[in-house]
Order: sequence, then C-alpha cells, then structure tokens
Amino acid sequence: MKTILASNSPRRRELLASIAVCQNFEVIPANVDETADPALSPEQLVHHLAEKKALHIWETLAHPADTVIIGADTIVAIDGLILGKPKDADDAFDMLLRLSGRVHTVFTGVSLISAGKRKTFTESTKVFFRNMQTEEIREYIATGEPFDKAGSYGIQGRGAVFIERVEGDYFTIVGLPLCRLNLALREIFEGNRSL
Repeated sequence: MKTILASNSPRRRELLASIAVCQNFEVIPANVDETADPALSPEQLVHHLAEKKALHIWETLAHPADTVIIGADTIVAIDGLILGKPKDADDAFDMLLRLSGRVHTVFTGVSLISAGKRKTFTESTKVFFRNMQTEEIREYIATGEPFDKAGSYGIQGRGAVFIERVEGDYFTIVGLPLCRLNLALREIFEGNRSL
C-alpha cells in the first residue's frame, strides 16, 4: 500500500521514516488555509486541520486506490491562547517570554484517509519550561530555529535546553505521535490485506 505524507515538515518526514510499515512514502505538502477558527478548542483545531490537509491531498489525487494519506497539524497552547508559528522576531520573543517558567500543552492532530477508511485522532503533551533570561531568548531567536515552529521553539533542536521535563508522548511535540500513528497505520494496512 502506498503512503503519502501531506506535510512539508522535515521533522515529520524523519519521524515517519522511522516506522517500519512506512519505509517508503511520498511527500505531497497540503497547501491549505490554516486560519484558526476562534470557536474551536486547541484539540478541535488540530483535529480539523489534520483532516483538512489529508482530505485536500485525497481529493487532489482523485481518491487514489491502495493509498493512505497522512495529514498532521501541531499547535502550542497556554492560558487558552494558541501559539502558532511566529510572524517575526518580536512575535517569537513574546511567545518564548510567555512560555518561560510555565507549563504549556502541545497538541498534534493526525488524520489518515484511504479507500473506505478514515481515522483522525489527537494527542497532547505537557511541556515544562524553565525560567529563561531575556538575553538567552534573544540569542535563541538569532539562531533562526524558532521561525518555522509552533510556539517558537524546537524541542529536538537548540530549544531543548529550555525544557525541564515533559508529560506525555515526546513525539507529539515534534509533530507525529509515533506510537498511536503506528497502530493506526497497521490497522489500515491489515484491513486492506484482508479485503
């Protein structure tokens, strides 16, 4: 069965490549409008966006047979506020200052679509940030790492030095909850073999 990742994220590509059932997959980024609906909770939002991305590729390819499309979306939330990717250095600074010394939650939604099957789920993980000095925030922003990441930090990169601990699936923070994704993919692949 063919697998398509509807994401341009290099982190998601690396994670998906680590799953045994997905050694060979194609990447087709889903360029969809990701404007947040303020009525949706963070959990509902990533669920909706992951599904929207997978469905966009599914429809673009005219419902391909023997193919599973994987869409995903990740956001950071604190105090009911959703922190997406920063618009600029000032926005990144404000986000990191807000996270400093506090606990926030990272949500990742994943949607799998194939002929006759559709499964969407959301995972969440709590992240505990240590107190950060304004100068180290500025130094981190100067590396450029925060600019393509929700919440303005990368746990798998230089941003790791700000994190005291996590509660939940580490890979949810990186962008793909591997344990749950692996189980969902196996369920789809096995279901197709039995048809």
